[in-house]
Amino acid sequence: MEVLAFPSARECVVRNKSIHGGQGKRLFDVALALITILVLSPLLLGLVLAVRLSDKGPALFGQTRIGADGKAFKVWKFRTMVPDAELRLREHLGRNPQAEREWQACRKLRSDPRITRLGHVLRRYSVDELPQLFNILIGEMSFVGPRPITEAECVLYGSSLRHYLACRPGLTGIWQVSGRSDVSYRKRVALDRLYLTHWTPFLDIILLFKTVPAALSGRGSY
Repeated sequence: MEVLAFPSARECVVRNKSIHGGQGKRLFDVALALITILVLSPLLLGLVLAVRLSDKGPALFGQTRIGADGKAFKVWKFRTMVPDAELRLREHLGRNPQAEREWQACRKLRSDPRITRLGHVLRRYSVDELPQLFNILIGEMSFVGPRPITEAECVLYGSSLRHYLACRPGLTGIWQVSGRSDVSYRKRVALDRLYLTHWTPFLDIILLFKTVPAALSGRGSY
């Protein structure tokens, strides 16, 4: 896949001789992804039908994100927004300067006109993220790590970008169990760097166990 051409990413591609966590982390991801997909297959199929029937749009939504060593990949979610989401976002930000400032600071909106009724439910409990099990299976993501970011967000990471690019993005991580969108973007970057500089396999296991209650609480989900 193509390596995106921003300087910090190119620098990290040269420096990173191996992906963070190595083969042990990768084997753990593959085994757990296969088991989880098998166990959750009835739920996954049910959600595909529910999203399709809710407004006749596609069940899945893919967006280009930045992964290990600056490689672009398509991250998959159950669609939680209306089909013309990008147009609605531009129109909403153009009419609402406060929302524009919130979007520039956090890349999220507390009151987002793009999200469907079913989408609110899926997001509240992070169920919309489940298709990323397949991103994990093919090696684009890991179970635990920083959340995948867009190219536009790379500048927000500053000098910490090299840490982000040294690993596979995660389905869950320290940011997700610390309040998700209630956490400022600056603190999110600091948490990602903290995770990557203090990583151990045991830390991954702790974060996985903390993910279930964090998701069920719905805290910070918007």
